[in-house]
Amino acid sequence: MRLKLLPLLLCMGLAPLPSHGEDLMDSFRQAIANDPVLANSDATRLAVAEGVPQARSALLPQVNGTLSLVQAHGGPANGGTTIDSNGNILPTSGGNASRDRNLSGQLSQSIFNLSSIADLRAAHSIDDAQQETYQAALQNLYVRVTQAYFNVLNAEDQLDINKAYEDGYKQEFDQTSARFKNGLAMSADMNQAQAFYQFIKTQRIASQDQLKDARRALEQITGKPCGTLKRLRDDMPLSLPMPNDPKAWADLAEGTNPTVLSARYTVKADEHKITAARAGHLPNLSAGVTYSKDGNWQDHVAGTGAYQRGTTTVGLTLTIPVFSGGYTQSQVRQAIYQRDADSDTLEGQRRQAIRDVYNYFNQVVDGVEALKAAQDSVGAAEKSLTSFKAGYEIGTQPLYAVVQAIEILAESRSTYAQQRYQFVLNKLLLKQSAGTINVHDLEDVNGLLQ
Repeated sequence: MRLKLLPLLLCMGLAPLPSHGEDLMDSFRQAIANDPVLANSDATRLAVAEGVPQARSALLPQVNGTLSLVQAHGGPANGGTTIDSNGNILPTSGGNASRDRNLSGQLSQSIFNLSSIADLRAAHSIDDAQQETYQAALQNLYVRVTQAYFNVLNAEDQLDINKAYEDGYKQEFDQTSARFKNGLAMSADMNQAQAFYQFIKTQRIASQDQLKDARRALEQITGKPCGTLKRLRDDMPLSLPMPNDPKAWADLAEGTNPTVLSARYTVKADEHKITAARAGHLPNLSAGVTYSKDGNWQDHVAGTGAYQRGTTTVGLTLTIPVFSGGYTQSQVRQAIYQRDADSDTLEGQRRQAIRDVYNYFNQVVDGVEALKAAQDSVGAAEKSLTSFKAGYEIGTQPLYAVVQAIEILAESRSTYAQQRYQFVLNKLLLKQSAGTINVHDLEDVNGLLQ
């Protein structure tokens, strides 16, 4: 919104900008495509998801194949003997070569391995936790892009307020200078007016830098330079949260806040890891099939260049852990400690979510009254400035009173502008704390722009 100072104070108009330009949804679409924070979370989510098929692979058939070739050159000078792969003694003569080949294949299947089963369940829980972490990052993007967008609008407001502030002081300085030349004002008044005017010029320059930085902050999220942005409508509705009950929002947060859910899935994964560690004491059973075929070639012995009959072995393997130097017990204790640490993290996240819900709920409710008070403050400051300027013209009010009235009006406008943006943002932060914010909420905010 563009609040207006009195016409006699302004040398430039502060009418609203035309209704064309980028809106919040344009910025959000650019952010979805280019925000490195969200992209990082998405890549992490995909990387963690690969832990599920990796954990599942331990429970699926394992197939291995081996082909080995051993070649020996030379031998005793006057001949000698060699032993083939089947244990047969063969005569050799010096300088001859022999080759042994082995072809084998092995198929194994885990039948009972509680540790691998628990590892798979833990991998699923870790994947669920990372999915919720990504949802938290996405919900945070809704707020970040809105806040960055509003920061640009607010910086533009502050710059225009400071420009009007500067114009008001410039007008007072010019008028005081003219009165001084005509003998109607003291030199102290002229010097004071000039000092205030030069001071506000530095404020205006600082606000220009803040606007440039606010635009760069939005560009940091969207990856694109921002052009002319649409503004909040003057008739922005001041609606209360629905439901209008902070406890209902707090109860909702415990079940839908993605940060809380992520911590809850992490604790669930820790429980499975404890089971996997304890399974290190239990026997494992697997089935296997092995096929092996050997061949031997002797350069100096005819008829040996062929594979022997293949051998197939089928069996069950039962592995019973007995003692591993205390390694398994240590793993169990470590898993329990990690579960306890993550449980504390979960409790901390739950309490933080509830606190945030109550905080933003109160800020939205109190924001309605605060905005109305700020708007009334602007109107009162405008009337006050009119009175002080009239009094100064007839000599009943000092210059300092006029300058102070200009400052109060500028601060009132600044506060009102900031509170309007914060009120809309607090409603989004309330929904983020409850874990219910989505793109439709941004569309609703976008509908407030013109």
